[in-house]
Amino acid sequence: MSDPQDYAITVENLVKSYDGVKNAVDGLSFQVKSGEIYGLLGRNGAGKSTTIKVLTTLMHPSSGSASICGLDLRRKANHIRRMIGVVQQEESFDFTTVERNFSIYGMLWEVPRSIAEKRTEELMELFNLKELRKKRSFELSGGQKKRLQVAREFVHDMKVLFLDEPTSGMDPIMRREVLDFFREKAKEGLSILFTTQILEEADRLCDRIGIMDAGRLVAEGTASELKNRFGSMKKLVLTVSDEIADGAASNVREIVSRANGIEHLTIDGRNIIVLGNNVSRSLPSILSGLSSIQLEIDQINLESPSLDDVFYEVVAK
Repeated sequence: MSDPQDYAITVENLVKSYDGVKNAVDGLSFQVKSGEIYGLLGRNGAGKSTTIKVLTTLMHPSSGSASICGLDLRRKANHIRRMIGVVQQEESFDFTTVERNFSIYGMLWEVPRSIAEKRTEELMELFNLKELRKKRSFELSGGQKKRLQVAREFVHDMKVLFLDEPTSGMDPIMRREVLDFFREKAKEGLSILFTTQILEEADRLCDRIGIMDAGRLVAEGTASELKNRFGSMKKLVLTVSDEIADGAASNVREIVSRANGIEHLTIDGRNIIVLGNNVSRSLPSILSGLSSIQLEIDQINLESPSLDDVFYEVVAK
């Protein structure tokens, strides 16, 4: 039998209701191993942020149980707060400067001043904040604010880090650097619960992924396992010679809708992207239909499902 200390987070049949009628989190159960990055995915309203607020002791659960590093969430909330870090979607301390944000965090966590100052300089360098150090937080762009939110959390030591869409607003280069930083911290033993709307991030970063829908966990596994499990679905990408005009787009939708096993269609510039089961069998009829409206096909690709495709298959149908 596994030792509870082997798990950074254990959630069992967790329920949270705001009104006593509808459950925002509805019987949720999962575990995060020590040193693991666990991605919690789901569309808006799935219950991800509520789950993080409960697990970080900001809200009381309606029922069920949860523990952080073996400590019961209800009975040991004060102990838990001292061993976790949290990056929420909401902003805080926006009235003061970037530099002062780090100082406040150092004081809140009782980090020795010399250590806090050293870490502040290292983190401002790493997160490209040095030139912004005298700016007040409310003057920053959305991406800059998010960089500050993430960076200041690492002024103090922690065992478990909760990240609620931590890269929103960041440019692609900074997003990749931040994700690499999280990965290095996990290698050092930090356990991370990570929510994101950017599925490519979860595919790249997370050791395991749980997909939520309506407050429940509807699928779980590594990115590869999830892709294989829902691998009957394929993506067909047809590239035509010219950009598809609005009038032709309606004809394309009608042609594809007549094919069997098609779940979703996207028209993007010159690309017709078809998602579904047995799409290869539908290919001849689709090609014939496109030919009848004088669309010339330049390229045909049949691809394995991505994590985005798995997400659509699980929750978006």
